[in-house]
Amino acid sequence: MSDQSGNAIDNKSKRYDRQIRIWGAEGQQRLEHARIALLNCSPTGSETLKNLVLGGIASFTIVDGNKVRPRDLGNNFLVDAARLGHSRAQVVTDLLKEMNDSVSGSYVEDTPEELLQNNPSFLEGFDLVIATQMPEQQLLQLDELCRAKGVKLLVVRSYGLMGYMRASLPEHVVIESKPDSQVDDLRLTCPWPALLEYAYSFDLAAVDKHVHMHIPYVVLLLLALREWRASLGPDTAPDRLPGNAAERGAFKQVLQGMRRYQGEDGLPLEEENFDEALKSAFHAWTRPSTPSEVRAILEDPKAQNLEPSTPDFWLLVAALRKFVASEGGGRLPLDGNIPDMHATTDLYLQLQRLYRQQADADVAAVEGHLAALLGALGSPGRAIASSDVRHFCRNARNIRVVRYRTLAEECSSDAAAARGTSLAAALAEEGSAANANLYLLLRACDRFAATHGRYPGVHDSTVEDDVPLLKQAAQQLLGELGASSGQVQDDYVAEMCRLGAAELHVVASVMGGMAAQEAIKLITQQFVPFSGSLIYNAMASTTSIFAL
Repeated sequence: MSDQSGNAIDNKSKRYDRQIRIWGAEGQQRLEHARIALLNCSPTGSETLKNLVLGGIASFTIVDGNKVRPRDLGNNFLVDAARLGHSRAQVVTDLLKEMNDSVSGSYVEDTPEELLQNNPSFLEGFDLVIATQMPEQQLLQLDELCRAKGVKLLVVRSYGLMGYMRASLPEHVVIESKPDSQVDDLRLTCPWPALLEYAYSFDLAAVDKHVHMHIPYVVLLLLALREWRASLGPDTAPDRLPGNAAERGAFKQVLQGMRRYQGEDGLPLEEENFDEALKSAFHAWTRPSTPSEVRAILEDPKAQNLEPSTPDFWLLVAALRKFVASEGGGRLPLDGNIPDMHATTDLYLQLQRLYRQQADADVAAVEGHLAALLGALGSPGRAIASSDVRHFCRNARNIRVVRYRTLAEECSSDAAAARGTSLAAALAEEGSAANANLYLLLRACDRFAATHGRYPGVHDSTVEDDVPLLKQAAQQLLGELGASSGQVQDDYVAEMCRLGAAELHVVASVMGGMAAQEAIKLITQQFVPFSGSLIYNAMASTTSIFAL
C-alpha cells in the first residue's frame, strides 16, 4: 500500500514537474483542491478549462445549454462531426476528463442565465467561476451573485479579432508576489549580535591561504565596515555607514587592502570571494526598506480594526505590524535566505544557519504577537498553523492586496466623471486609442444586441446598415460615462460589424491561455493578478488594461 502511495506521488511530481518549479508544492496543492465552474463551453471557455485541467485542478463543472452545431466544428477542437446534435457540455466534459484522469468533471445541460435564476445557490460549491461569452447585463447579475456568495469571478470573452478579460471579487491577497528581481536581505547595515560575533571571529592575518580565499563575502564586508570605521577615528559611531561617493570609495579601498598579495611585484591573489564582496559592496550601506505596497498594507484599516471574523491574512498583517513596531525596529522579518557565494561548504552552512536561526526568531516573535491579538479578540482557541506563519513571514516583502470594482461600478453611469475622463484620455492617446475603441465598442455591441435582438453584422445583408447604428450606440455610451469628448474611430466600428460577433479559435486560444494564467494566480495566491479590464487586440498583437 505504501509503495503504491509513493509511486502515485512520484508520478504526480513527474507530471507536474515544470509547473511545480514555478509555483512550488504549496501552489500545486492549492490548484489540486480548486473547484471550477465554467459558464459556456464555446472555444474560449474550452481553451481556458483545458489549460486548468492539464494543470491538475480538483474538479470542474460545465454549464452550457447548447447542442453541438456545425459552427462548433470549425472553432472548437474538442468537438467533432460525430457529436453533432449532442449536448455540448457533455461532449466537452468527456473529452477534458480524458486529458487528465486525476481531475473529475461534471456538466449541467442548461443555460447559465436559467440555472442561476432557478438555482442561485449552485455557485456556493466553487472556488472560481469562469464566465465566457456572456453579455454585459447577464454579467452584472452574475457578479452581484458571486460577491454575495464569496466566490471569485473571472470574465473572459472573444469577439472577432479582440478579447476581453476581467476579474471581479472584493479583495484578493497575495502572499508570494514573486517579483522579477529582489535584493537579498543580508542586514549588513543592522547586523544582529550573533552575526557580528561570527564575522569578528575571523582573523584574516592568521588564517591560511585556503580559508582566506573562501571566507564568505558577507563576513568580508562586515570586517571591512569595522576597519573603515576605525580609520575615521575613535569617536566614530559604531553604526556609521558610508554615506557618499567618497566614503564608499574609501570603503572599497579598505576592502581591497584586505586581500593577500604575493611575489616581488606584490600582485593580489585571485580571490573570488573578494571579487564578490566588491560587487556586493552596496549591501554595506544600503539599509533594508519596506516596499511601498507593504507599507500601505500595514497601514490598512483592516490590519488595525480587528474582529473575531477577520480573515487569517489580516490577522497575520496585524501581527507583522506589531513586530515591525517593536522587535523589528522598523524592519520586516528576516527571510533567512542567503545567495550562493564563493566559500567552503562548512563556512557557507555556518553562515546559512545564522540567518535561518534569526529568521526563526523573527517568526517566533510574530507568532507571539498573533497569539496576543487572538487572545484580545476572545479567540484564543483559533489557530493559524506555524507553517503558515513562517510562510507569511518569509514572504513579508512580497505580500500584496488587489481590490476590484464591481462590474456595476464600472458599467454604471452613476459617478462616472473620473472613469469618463480616463476613457476619454485613453481614446485620445495614440498608444491606447485602438484598444480603448475596442473596449468601448464591445460594450456598445451588447447595447446594440439588447436593442435589436442580434449583434451587429451577424447577417451579411445588414453589415453596412449596422455601422451607423453601432456608432450611435457607442457615442451614447460615451455620453453616459462622462466621456462625450472622446471620439470613436470609424475604422473600428466597421471592423466590429464586419466580424459579426464571430468567436475565432485563434483568438479564443490566446484568451484561454491568458485566462488560465490569471485563474492560477487567483487560486494559488501567487504572482499579482491584474486589476481592471484587459483588452487583447489580435489585429495589432497588443494588450491594454483599463482601470475604469
